[in-house]
Amino acid sequence: MNYADLKPLSRKPYFTVRDLAQTLGVKLASARVLCTRYVKKGIFVRLKNDFYVLDQAWERLGREDGFRLANFLQVPSYVSLLTALSWHGVSSQVPRGCVESIGLRRSVRFEAREFIFRYYRIQKSRYFDFVSQKGFFIATPEKAFADTVYLCSLGRYRADFAAMDLQKLDRDGLRLVLKAFPERAQRTAKTLCKI
Repeated sequence: MNYADLKPLSRKPYFTVRDLAQTLGVKLASARVLCTRYVKKGIFVRLKNDFYVLDQAWERLGREDGFRLANFLQVPSYVSLLTALSWHGVSSQVPRGCVESIGLRRSVRFEAREFIFRYYRIQKSRYFDFVSQKGFFIATPEKAFADTVYLCSLGRYRADFAAMDLQKLDRDGLRLVLKAFPERAQRTAKTLCKI
């Protein structure tokens, strides 16, 4: 088998053992062995159990591709926190080598080479106010800020609020979003934004 046989796998943002088996016309057990072998050889990048990317595709991934992968690795989830705040131009802090997301399932992190996909779990009642943009889900600036303040108030996250241009946040939108959060987070956000 040569690398050209794997080309159909590069058309998707990621592939599974089943995808490899179908592409190569081999049994599932053989595909599992190949995945393990190719990860060791550096041909495949393992994102998490049964999620892979071709090495050549991984090297070409842009920021938006990382956001799309983050949405796939934990469903449901949306990109948020400093990752979203820097994307929206609210924060000058740009998380390097990582995508931060909010999810409903569990707080977890997945490492692929030197890159980290980090997820923070929140309650379903606070899982809202994100948009679909360029094929990925991302929090609005107001929701990303509210998520950040909330997790900071719980001691589960750290952010430098002095590095944020909070004038870029829509005050009315922020007030609406904050209603879903505990009083402590609301007070902190309102003090920071002077609303």
